[in-house]
Amino acid sequence: MAESTFTVKGMTCGHCVSSVTEEVSQISGVRQVDVDLPTGKVTITSDEPVAEDAVRAAVSEAGYELAG
Repeated sequence: MAESTFTVKGMTCGHCVSSVTEEVSQISGVRQVDVDLPTGKVTITSDEPVAEDAVRAAVSEAGYELAG
């Protein structure tokens, strides 16, 4: 198992959290997605390390962007 943490900009409510969780969960090998709304931190537990490009694309699909 691998764990990765990213920061998402622009989330303001529970719907934002749901959208990001749904899109990131669709990345191959992702087992769990935990979103901390106040900090924007998204922690991904997966079978293998997740490529940042895949996370960036999923977050973008949800309507947000990664910080940095």
